[in-house]
Amino acid sequence: MSSLTLAAAEEIVEAAHQRALAVGKAVSVAVVDAGGFPVAIRRPDGARPLTPDIARAKAYTAAIMQRPGTMLKKWQESQPVFFSQLSQLPGAALPIMAAEGSVTIKKDGEIIGGLGIAGGTADEDQQIAEEVLASLGYELEFAAWGVAGRPAGSGKDA
Repeated sequence: MSSLTLAAAEEIVEAAHQRALAVGKAVSVAVVDAGGFPVAIRRPDGARPLTPDIARAKAYTAAIMQRPGTMLKKWQESQPVFFSQLSQLPGAALPIMAAEGSVTIKKDGEIIGGLGIAGGTADEDQQIAEEVLASLGYELEFAAWGVAGRPAGSGKDA
């Protein structure tokens, strides 16, 4: 079983800040473990004050929902009441934010955390997150969420 170490989280944060600087953005970066608990959060000079909280909520969502925010967006759009109620559950520490810049951290087929980027445009936040995780050897492929049984077209019912 893999876990997300402080050293790995700090490596992700540093790589994200370097990538953001290369595109001229001051973004806050949050990395949480698989349970959604903070491991590392950093707001650089010039980043807006609310961006660390947004980054943490994005990272939390990616970890506890076990899918990147971009995968959750369509589900959220089709069931907004359900998603708004998720944040009201007694165990929910933060709002559920199905948004760009919310990426699940996966290594060796196991979900070990979440990464949240906030401060650029939605596309910039997403691009930074994906490029950083890919460059550090994390996996970016996820099965459709909530699909039980065999994939469609396999010839057997779920």
